[in-house]
Amino acid sequence: MDKNTNAINWFEIPVTDMQRAKHFYQTAFSVHMDDMNMPGMEMSAFPAEMGNGKVSGCLIKGDDRKPTTDGITLYLNANPDMSDVLERIQGEGGQVLLGKTQISPEIGYMAFFIDSEGNKLGLHSQG
Repeated sequence: MDKNTNAINWFEIPVTDMQRAKHFYQTAFSVHMDDMNMPGMEMSAFPAEMGNGKVSGCLIKGDDRKPTTDGITLYLNANPDMSDVLERIQGEGGQVLLGKTQISPEIGYMAFFIDSEGNKLGLHSQG
């Protein structure tokens, strides 16, 4: 992999209740998610233009997928300013663990939250 290639191609956020999780993410991020199921798995995809190095992912429900606060931390894009996203996360029953915190003027801001399913995730925004 060279420096012009994304390290991430696809991500999956495990859920136990697809409708609850889909509502949470659609509301918190003001997006529409499309269902796409595979045998033994329920999936709902984040909006994205695929190809040319674009990265996206989905919510996924399956017997071998378990929400967790341990392990890898995925940062979701909350540009241009994460303040509204953090308010909607709390309004939908999510828990903000670390509010908007500046990393540096060049890099922007970060935050951590627990979603409706019990996953710990991060946010990143420029403002």
